Amino acid sequence: MAEQRIKVMIVDDSAVVRQVISQALMADAGIEVIGTAADPIFALQKMNAQWPDVLVVDIEMPRMDGITFLKKVMAERPTPVVVCSSLAEKGAQATFEALSAGAVSIITKPKVGLKNFLEDASNDIVQAVRSAARANMRAVRTTAAPATFSGFRPKLTADVMLSSANNAALVKTTEQLVAIGTSTGGTQALEIVLSKLPATALGIVVVQHMPEKFTAMFAERLNNLCQIEVREAKNGDRVMPGRALIAPGGRHMMLKRNGAQYVVEVVDGPLVNRHKPSVDVLFRSVAKFAGANALGIIMTGMGDDGARGMKEMHATGAHTIAQDEASCVVFGMPKEAIKLGAVDQVIALEQIPQAIVSFGK
Repeated sequence: MAEQRIKVMIVDDSAVVRQVISQALMADAGIEVIGTAADPIFALQKMNAQWPDVLVVDIEMPRMDGITFLKKVMAERPTPVVVCSSLAEKGAQATFEALSAGAVSIITKPKVGLKNFLEDASNDIVQAVRSAARANMRAVRTTAAPATFSGFRPKLTADVMLSSANNAALVKTTEQLVAIGTSTGGTQALEIVLSKLPATALGIVVVQHMPEKFTAMFAERLNNLCQIEVREAKNGDRVMPGRALIAPGGRHMMLKRNGAQYVVEVVDGPLVNRHKPSVDVLFRSVAKFAGANALGIIMTGMGDDGARGMKEMHATGAHTIAQDEASCVVFGMPKEAIKLGAVDQVIALEQIPQAIVSFGK
């Protein structure tokens, strides 16, 4: 039986974007572009006649902005959405609002050289749509709930430094750390996990597949939501209790040991498993330098990046966890790690914060 084609609608006020993305998608035999629209009002009219499997949506459009459109779609009929966004700071912030509202993926587009960029990125666009078509929209709706700021204490105050953990616990955590790898759906999943951790949680290193220049803003957003400090990693940053380091887009991040302390090395290099940063690169370095002192967690994401690295972590005595299928937006990465026998536990997203806290005790 022939594969059922993925029905896509493109909503963008740029005729060039609509044309080039349409051509890229229609070159794939498994994808059918059922319509394009210059703004969400036109799109909704067309969608009433035939609803797409995936939407490719701009953020800034006339008559209705992309985020309002996204919220409307998610309220009426949750549908996988791939966001097209400029790398401008304002656009990046809007992109995170879209991810919080339920978008599953990002395609970045420059403000100049747009046509050439989209033609060069045609394979990435096709893969983003294919990944989105497999998204578990029930999980997207769960993870897109707005974060709450209530109950959080200010970071870097005496109150935080003297909270729950005692001196013995702090000494213990200096030799332990948590390594997390995630991709599609990971922005929402990381928000849920990190925002529930106490200020004294173990040091955390994270690879989230994300384009260059977006990770700094993503880390800043999380830092404002969490009791722990969250920041984009810089070369030589120390992994320490109460801090999460996010690998910068376009760079690999590796764990190193500096005496009794763990630090990160941020380096350029080739794509690994089609990604930079790569989860495998991080996990393999954690296996080498931390071994049984590490907790490895692989979460929602397309593909198999991280599976082999987690297998190495498991072999060196690390405790390893995979997010379960029901709570994943895309079960690809956890599924591949499980298939390799790299995983000790399979648990729901909501259980991961407690697993991190328990490992540190």
